[in-house]
Amino acid sequence: MDQTYLFGLASRRASWLSNRQAVVAQNVANIDTPGYTTKDIAPFDDVMQATATRLSGTNSMHLASIAMDDGGAAISDTNAWDVESTKKPVVMEQEMLKAGQISRDYSLDTSVIKAFNRMLLMTVKS
Repeated sequence: MDQTYLFGLASRRASWLSNRQAVVAQNVANIDTPGYTTKDIAPFDDVMQATATRLSGTNSMHLASIAMDDGGAAISDTNAWDVESTKKPVVMEQEMLKAGQISRDYSLDTSVIKAFNRMLLMTVKS
């Protein structure tokens, strides 16, 4: 597996987790607002399956892991995650469970990246 892909995937997942945490915090902040309904972000697996990974190059002889426009400049990948609204009222216990799950997922992702980074450094030092 290419390290650039792993680090890029971890970065996208961290961005998704951070945006999901913001939505959960918004739900908790508006729990007493009349007529406010629960919001959430689509699961990361669904988002990644819907996203096509494509490679492009600055030269026909080269491949790049970063998409380039016609002028050779890197195209920024905006992580605009779609916030979905439901008809369900906000339940504090469910939002706290979501927040705990987000925290565990972020810790797991960080641990995987740290382990991969240590492994990569060990191979370079050898």
